[in-house]
Amino acid sequence: MIRSEKTRNFIIEKTAKIFNKKGYTGTYLSDLTNATGLTKGSIYGNFKDKNEVAVEAYKFNYKFQTEQIISKISQEKKAIDKLIVFLNHFQKSYKQIFENGGCVILNTAVDSDDGNELLKIEVIKSINKWQQTIVLILDEGINNKELKKININEFSYRMIAMIEGSILLAKTLKQPEILTKNIDYLKTETYQLKKE
Repeated sequence: MIRSEKTRNFIIEKTAKIFNKKGYTGTYLSDLTNATGLTKGSIYGNFKDKNEVAVEAYKFNYKFQTEQIISKISQEKKAIDKLIVFLNHFQKSYKQIFENGGCVILNTAVDSDDGNELLKIEVIKSINKWQQTIVLILDEGINNKELKKININEFSYRMIAMIEGSILLAKTLKQPEILTKNIDYLKTETYQLKKE
């Protein structure tokens, strides 16, 4: 790894949590220099602008959150177990998610919706990836005769919406039970997909 790559990675790692907590517009250059101990020149010597740092920080945060989930899913063989492991992740890891500022997809989607096209593109890619992961699991379960036939797009978007909405409410209102109880509801709905 060349020196500039090391510096870029250092900047991304040190600023990722700040962007997730404060958002793109709420994160100032002084936050970046304070977090890294680097000068403005060092940061902009490695990145074109704050926007580029924000996009890379988003990718870092997204990768950090999803690697754990994908690793757990890949250990399961049956579709229903993959879905439950997926839901369990949010139910058991919510404290870590909250400490890191909340769900990176949700935070960045709100922050970039009307103001930052590059970040918005990354968020859309992430949501599509998440939805496709659920769709593939459901499709596999239906094809293997494990799960009932359902509208897999509708189910996957409902699952994502409930998880994201529950994280938003639980973190904002400081009531984690909103998330944990809604995950229980989703688990019940998921178990009902099993073929008799």
